[in-house]
Amino acid sequence: MYESVRKRIVNGEIAPGEKLTEVRIASEYNVARPTAKACLERLTALGLLRRSVHKTAVVPKLDEDEIRDLYFSRETVERAAVAALARRGVVPPAAVRAQAAMKAAATDMAFENQVEADIAFHAALVTGVGSRRLARMHEVILGEIHLTMGQFQAHRTTHPMNVAREHDDILKAIEDADPEAAQQCLTHHLDQAQDRLIGQLRREGGAVAEPSREAPA
Repeated sequence: MYESVRKRIVNGEIAPGEKLTEVRIASEYNVARPTAKACLERLTALGLLRRSVHKTAVVPKLDEDEIRDLYFSRETVERAAVAALARRGVVPPAAVRAQAAMKAAATDMAFENQVEADIAFHAALVTGVGSRRLARMHEVILGEIHLTMGQFQAHRTTHPMNVAREHDDILKAIEDADPEAAQQCLTHHLDQAQDRLIGQLRREGGAVAEPSREAPA
């Protein structure tokens, strides 16, 4: 049930601003309200829903400042991860599998599968380090990353293989045991992703996108 609701949110079937109540989830999935509540709490913990005290859970849509802050946090965690992997020259097998799935999805022009594989690739890099705390931090960040990728469909604004090629560069730097190159490739990759998201956000708002890579103060 959690996976089903998560995919509906990420793919836009449950739109930004739409409310999700325990009663609604319990009714749609024919489960008890405590089960529905647990599902909503998990989605909220991962940033896919927002709920203030005594308020109904709502699907959020991040603004530009929030996206910049999200990518600042993401880059901090993932740079540490790829550097640690590169110092050992170890490419996590799960990252290789996710990259293969990414290329297959890009070839098939399967956007939803491409997003899922992209998320799996970055999760594999972090979990491959072997630090449970780093992985927990990254899991929280990835919830909102997945949300923004689905809502803005930024992968559709670039050639399907561009993201996969950037992943290849990261993997090669790790395999070559070059921490500095791995971090540089990752930073370039995330800069491109952030610019696509902000560009799409501004287009939706009627503004002209101007790429910017400034981290929040």
